[in-house]
Amino acid sequence: MQLYSILISEEKTQREKLLPLHFNQAVAKDAPLLLTFVADFNRFTKWCEISNANPGYDNFLSFYTASIDALLVAQNVCIAAENAGLGICYLGTTTYNAQSIIDVLHLPKLTFPVTTVAIGYPDEKPELTDRIPLSGIIHSETYKNYSASQLKDLYQFKEQLESSKNFVEENKLENLAQVFTNVRYKKSDNEFFSAKMIETIKKQGFIF
Repeated sequence: MQLYSILISEEKTQREKLLPLHFNQAVAKDAPLLLTFVADFNRFTKWCEISNANPGYDNFLSFYTASIDALLVAQNVCIAAENAGLGICYLGTTTYNAQSIIDVLHLPKLTFPVTTVAIGYPDEKPELTDRIPLSGIIHSETYKNYSASQLKDLYQFKEQLESSKNFVEENKLENLAQVFTNVRYKKSDNEFFSAKMIETIKKQGFIF
């Protein structure tokens, strides 16, 4: 089905319209190219309609399937870009301001912006982002839940980073987990943006 479209934003005026929707992140401002990956059931549905076929793709399963398609192609584009010597950065802000991005990009019903990737030739080589060990991610045969001691071991490296310690100190909190729950990704913010996102998905014609 290929349930995705890719919107290329290269012109300065268009990127300037998108910049505040990505919270004016420096990478969105400096990158010469923004790619918005869109879950797209519009094209396939229209093809069905002109072919005397009755489409039934205005539902949650269809939305989710198209979103997966969009993310799969986004990651493949990122791998290809990095293999060509380009730098990439995912912008997780896309779903926060989906309705405004829809308006700027003129996205029709049965589409939804899933993620945005900033692409350009990097002027620096930053260190790799910290990650928990593979032992905390890989499960053999069945999911093995975590004990408190295992969790402490898995996140110890992150917690000991100087940047993490600074986050905790700056925010006058007890630990790094509280930085996430109290500052970066608060429950109230998650609920606000969830409601906003669901409203936009419904406006785009997907029925939940």
